[in-house]
Amino acid sequence: MKVTFLGTGSALPTGERYQAGLLVSEDDRHLLLDCGSGVLQRLAASDVGYGGISAVLLSHLHLDHVSDLLPLLVARWIDDEPMPEVVGPEGTAAMVEGFFEAHGYLEGRFDVSVREITEESFEVAGFGVESRRTEHSIECFAYRFDDRFTFGADSEAVARLVRFADGSAVFVHECSFPDDVEVEGHTTPSVLGELLSDLEIEVGRVYLTHLFPHTEGREDDLLDSISEYYDGEVRVASDGLTVEIG
Repeated sequence: MKVTFLGTGSALPTGERYQAGLLVSEDDRHLLLDCGSGVLQRLAASDVGYGGISAVLLSHLHLDHVSDLLPLLVARWIDDEPMPEVVGPEGTAAMVEGFFEAHGYLEGRFDVSVREITEESFEVAGFGVESRRTEHSIECFAYRFDDRFTFGADSEAVARLVRFADGSAVFVHECSFPDDVEVEGHTTPSVLGELLSDLEIEVGRVYLTHLFPHTEGREDDLLDSISEYYDGEVRVASDGLTVEIG
């Protein structure tokens, strides 16, 4: 399995990090996890391309996770490529229908298969996936791919989410702000480090993503804060980084 970080940023642009999106690939199976602004460009520049994915799995419906979904669908339509399945939480179908209502020239031009999920085990793009709710301002899901990869999506650092990743080779967790910024619905490094240590979970490597501009130039501070509590391997993700998972 390969996981490529297409976008590691947030709703606030930095010029360096696009909004949220990851590409999960294994053999000839390719799944897009979230589709924020800029992700379509990164996907087009990848070996897979925007025509190579068979499904888009959305963690939640905030704009920085879905803003390139309609452009992706339109690009596939113009290229006469089959539509990817779109899978996400309740409200995903209404959002996609709203795209067509807002852009009347698209109505009736192509059909999109939409599937809404909750906390469950399911299959998408040939991958077996398990979902768990996170602690965010709207309904949001973390996703686990067997014992190889867990995507924490947007969330406060909470025990149930960290436990969900136990045994994963790679755990992607957001770290939106440094410790000196007070936030709700997102994560700061010290809280994450304490949880990783206190719960004594076993993960091969942790990658930090969903980085707001407040973290620019302070990536080492994030890692230092976590390392005060947790001695496992933690890295800050960057756009274009590919992680191979055996």
